[in-house]
Amino acid sequence: MALVEPTRDEEVQLSEATAGDYLELLKPRVMSLVVFTAFVGMVAAPILPHPFLAVVAILAIAAGAGASGALNMWYDADIDAVMSRTAGRPIPAGRVMPGEALSFGLVLSVLSVMTLGVLANWLAAALLAFTIFFYAVIYTMWLKRSTPQNIVIGGAAGAFPPIIGWAAATGTVSIESVILFLIIFLWTPPHFWALALFKSGDYERAGIPMMPNVAGEASTRRQIFVYSLLIAPVGVLPWALGYASLGYGMVSAALGAGFVWYAWKVLVMPAEDRKMKAAKALFGYSLLYLFGIFAAFLADVLIGRAFGLAGI
Repeated sequence: MALVEPTRDEEVQLSEATAGDYLELLKPRVMSLVVFTAFVGMVAAPILPHPFLAVVAILAIAAGAGASGALNMWYDADIDAVMSRTAGRPIPAGRVMPGEALSFGLVLSVLSVMTLGVLANWLAAALLAFTIFFYAVIYTMWLKRSTPQNIVIGGAAGAFPPIIGWAAATGTVSIESVILFLIIFLWTPPHFWALALFKSGDYERAGIPMMPNVAGEASTRRQIFVYSLLIAPVGVLPWALGYASLGYGMVSAALGAGFVWYAWKVLVMPAEDRKMKAAKALFGYSLLYLFGIFAAFLADVLIGRAFGLAGI
């Protein structure tokens, strides 16, 4: 029997995707941050779930974050193709077909939400579903291309993981988890605006109204500094409100002071510094800041429990 050769249209639809390409669709670096902050929220909760359920819940939250990333890459494939930072992603590079990414993201969304609901509780599942919807629809499809406040409002999506982790453990939402939410929420604008300062050409080519392209570099630098003045005291709130020890308070205050210092360097950055060294330094420090704050809070919780000290 003669083999039937595929038609030209069928050949066009063939995918060259590898497992690594699908992993890249999940935005693993973003996912790792989501997993860590959700884990901190879960461990900080007064009720700890069974270890097996805790692992499954974290995996479900990770899958939900990955689903959001896949849906984001599917919708943003057109602008990713013209940005140097994203042109090599699987869809614009032609390794994954858009329909495959969409199906992958939708299936993963449903599986992650259902798994979290069945094995943890439906409040956590509802929060995860809302987070996926907020990131994929509200931020990616609407805010990102329509307003320079896209990061400010859209940052809520990335701030929900500690609340979801807390809810997965307790079935409730508390002021402690909301404070962790606020830390990430206020951290997001200066973190991404620092990136936008030295990648403004990319965003301009893609037609994305990031703050430097709309309000200008000077206004963006001022707003970054204002947000640094907000994030510094909010990072200390767990200690100030009695949810963490003085040790955490000292570490968070030092990290916050560092954030303000780096933001100040951006504020007074010479206009002729086209290499944007200060903005790049702030971007790098902001990652260290967020990891340091949550690591310090996690350590404080674990030490407090081990020695029976006051705190969460």
